[in-house]
Amino acid sequence: RTKLALKETMSSGGAEDDIPQAERKTVTDFCYLLDKSKQLFNGLRDLPQYGQKQWQSYFGRTFDVYTKLWKFQQQHRQVLDNRYGLKRWQIGEIASKIGQLYYHYYLRTSETSYLNEAFSFYSAIRQRSYYSQVNKEDRPELVVKKLRYYARFIVVCLLLNKMDVVKDLVKELSDEIEDYTHRFNTEDQVEWNLVLQEVAAFIEADPVMVLNDDNTIVITSNRLSETGAPLLEQGMIVGQLALADALIIGNCNNQVKFSELTIDMFRMLQALEREPMNLASQMNKPGMQESTEKPARRENPHKYLLYKPTFSQLYTFLAASFKELPANSVLLIYLSATGVFPSGRSDSEGPYDFGGVLTNSNRDIINGDALHKRNQSYKEMHCLHPGDLYPFTRKPLFIIVDSSNSVAYKNFTNLFGQPLVCLLSPTAYPKALQDQSQRGSLFTLFLNNPLMAFLFVSGLSSMRRGLWEKCQDYLRKINRDIAQLLTHSRSIDQSFLQFFGDEFLRLLLTRFIFCSATMRMHKIFRETRNYPESYPQLPRDETVENPHLQKHILELASILDVRNVFLENTLDDY
Repeated sequence: RTKLALKETMSSGGAEDDIPQAERKTVTDFCYLLDKSKQLFNGLRDLPQYGQKQWQSYFGRTFDVYTKLWKFQQQHRQVLDNRYGLKRWQIGEIASKIGQLYYHYYLRTSETSYLNEAFSFYSAIRQRSYYSQVNKEDRPELVVKKLRYYARFIVVCLLLNKMDVVKDLVKELSDEIEDYTHRFNTEDQVEWNLVLQEVAAFIEADPVMVLNDDNTIVITSNRLSETGAPLLEQGMIVGQLALADALIIGNCNNQVKFSELTIDMFRMLQALEREPMNLASQMNKPGMQESTEKPARRENPHKYLLYKPTFSQLYTFLAASFKELPANSVLLIYLSATGVFPSGRSDSEGPYDFGGVLTNSNRDIINGDALHKRNQSYKEMHCLHPGDLYPFTRKPLFIIVDSSNSVAYKNFTNLFGQPLVCLLSPTAYPKALQDQSQRGSLFTLFLNNPLMAFLFVSGLSSMRRGLWEKCQDYLRKINRDIAQLLTHSRSIDQSFLQFFGDEFLRLLLTRFIFCSATMRMHKIFRETRNYPESYPQLPRDETVENPHLQKHILELASILDVRNVFLENTLDDY
């Protein structure tokens, strides 16, 4: 390969022997680093996706080689231009691979700071127009590299809530796809147009717009900030457990998705992350944090994002999380999936008799569906039943189920006496409520962005920034009061208090109670199936139907001038 690169320079007049030894060595070293980097990068695919330790040394070696390669091409650019024929798109490819490394490091560690690193590399490719000459070459595979770069950049921008950049990228990608399909008449045109449709739907998934005075849209972040979770106050006796690991599972038919992320999964992963911090690295310093550098704050819980996992995949990841869970830590399982209902009457009422949720719907299952009708004793293979999670209740377990059959998980049994809580979505929403299921579940929206969910059920679709911030302040006050109600309750199950010491779980619990109280007061949420439930049950009079909390919800409705949407008679005894 080195000889080929050097031979190509002879066609411009020089003989191979005329090339100075130092320059020859530069090309040889560059080719070695380039080959080594590709070899290591391709090897990343063979690493197991689960388990947090096996991959780290391999990632470290890959980062090291890319660091050397990046610096080497910067220091020897002129020689590589003249003697190797280094093209700008090749530099772009190296930068793109480093961006991908940072993104995958984020997926493996859940540390949002690495998203910023990925963004800085992807951004530099665009600013320096590394891929601009690709369109002049008659090679469709190079154009596909460029299109994939755009798709990856969009994912990173979505995760960082850089919606303005996303919109620009979508426009550029659309033009690139049009040019690509026009020039090469390829068969993947439909797939690339689907990518555009998916990202467009993803951007528009939020049901409420927050507007500046000049009518530009305010980008709101729903990661945990310093002021996010209500603080623990003196006298609040709570457990010391910390959320260490989470499985976020998505399989909702027809729900907006981009890449392998449904809108529900996207919202939940942000609810389990802190606001990102910059790692203060420059373009010439790709690489990981030194292990001696300790983050200033506690890390994010580690996450696995599982889109449509088969039962065996899901169980493998669950077992890996369970095995690596540190002492005094919690495993969270979030399920956003289609409900599977029991097929016939059963004499027993065991953990496999109430159905569950469907985590994967492949072709076999469609065939299985026909079988289901013929054979009443047939049970869905990829249905996750409450009983499937029993073995994992040997350690503290926090479960969130957003499904039309979430109530199957109400029939849980705590076999091992460890802290265990299940937060369960409504199984149906009122018909009078505009169907938004394609744009994500209302229950998950309450857990991710409670004010936006409150505005939506109140019939509002846009709001001025000043009023939004005023309502957010009031909501923080409500959260503080919910924390007081929970910790001062005399009849609450201790599991809730055991989990309340962790910031993320504290915020999810307070938002769950706010969601439940809001729905119970809402005039159109009148059936039991319209309300969230929990295992163990919460004492209603002290939490979701507490008059003090109901008064706060009416006050929030008054600020928004939507008090008429809620019932007043619940306050008669107040």
